[in-house]
Amino acid sequence: MVEYRDNVIKMLRSERAEKIYAAVKDLPIIDYHCHLSPKEIYEDKPFSDIGEIWLAGDHYKWRLMRGYGVEERYITGDASWAEKFDKFAEAVGYAIGNPVKDWVAAELMFFFGITEPLNKDTAKEIREKANAVIKEKAISPRKLIKMANVEYIATTDDPCDSLEWHDRIAKEGVLEAKVAPTFRTDNLVSVEKKDYKSYIAKLENASGINISDLADFRKAVENRLDFFVSRGCRFSDIGVAGFPKAVADENEAAATFAKILASEKVSDSEASAFKGYLYVYLAREYKKRGITMQMHLAVTRNSNSDMFSKCGADSGFDCVGDAIDTVTLTRVIDKMNSEGKLPETIIYTLNPSMYYTLITMIGAFRGVHLGVSWWFCDHARGMRETFDRLSELGHICSMVGMLTDSRSFLSYTRHDYYRQCLCDFLADNSSERDGDAPVEVAKKLCYYNAKKLLED
Repeated sequence: MVEYRDNVIKMLRSERAEKIYAAVKDLPIIDYHCHLSPKEIYEDKPFSDIGEIWLAGDHYKWRLMRGYGVEERYITGDASWAEKFDKFAEAVGYAIGNPVKDWVAAELMFFFGITEPLNKDTAKEIREKANAVIKEKAISPRKLIKMANVEYIATTDDPCDSLEWHDRIAKEGVLEAKVAPTFRTDNLVSVEKKDYKSYIAKLENASGINISDLADFRKAVENRLDFFVSRGCRFSDIGVAGFPKAVADENEAAATFAKILASEKVSDSEASAFKGYLYVYLAREYKKRGITMQMHLAVTRNSNSDMFSKCGADSGFDCVGDAIDTVTLTRVIDKMNSEGKLPETIIYTLNPSMYYTLITMIGAFRGVHLGVSWWFCDHARGMRETFDRLSELGHICSMVGMLTDSRSFLSYTRHDYYRQCLCDFLADNSSERDGDAPVEVAKKLCYYNAKKLLED
């Protein structure tokens, strides 16, 4: 499906696809879920090397290099940027069919005007050309954001975060793009972790509320939520492994939380039910504040314990998890909905075997959306599969649209990758009888559906 025309990535296979794409290719980008650093955005330090931009924290590229057999020294180790770049160039040159190869081509072309394919033979020349552009233009995070026509950036932030860098960006008032925090609750709900009590202590410090029971815990959470909303937060997110198998009632949740505070043994079933309670409770608080709830499902985190101890989280050792029991998921969503607590919700799955059950479940609840093809699924075929299943089982316009989910400031070209793939799909599945409908659908999925979540 992916082709190179004049060494530039193209996925548009018909004049009809080209026409649809022409209507959306220049729309602004709303990146409502990413892992960019607000500190780096504020400081706006010019990059020193294309190797730094690409390889300082992008686990997609790290994983590709490991798959090719590159030694860890050239990935997360102490090798120079030049050495790391050379190893990456060799790996990506042979990575036929991997989307990283296509993303690299798009990034080189869009940001640096380089159309030569990257491989071990061209690595030195391409690095020199890219670095010359970096030096000449003093390429920095904000310049890349402006070049990509980004309108909105939702970073990923723990509830205990001070949001200092968001405050500095807002106070400065120079950046055209809006940078807002996302309320990421992984640590908040991970009650099974051995250090969970230390997280409660962090929550106490951040909120200024002494937590002695469940009521205090809720007050502290709501304090942090209000703080995030005051800084422009419009999205929440969670991406932990597994899913609650039950929802505790108020008394059960209070009893479990009391055990946690007392450092008493909490059973797996009690921890799971308490998580379920937190999911429903948080949904209600999001609903009150107009926050869109995002849920990332079917992921296994930090599979390689040895490398996790050496490199930490988000270093390329997560993988696709088992499909989540959709019956259980439905019960939790239904409980939120029946109590009037269901906010706008986006549900992503890393396991595409869930598509049939997940999409049909989503179709039973108003305001619940299938998330865009996520992570290991955000290649051309994976996006096409998502479009196929959603259009067959639901409504294509119910999808919010593309995001980067990235730590790299060059990743905005993935929006163009998505737009081309979408427009090609719409061209294949429509005819002249549909009039302007395919163009309008493309506009919704490339910009206006995400924009609407910011306006409601």
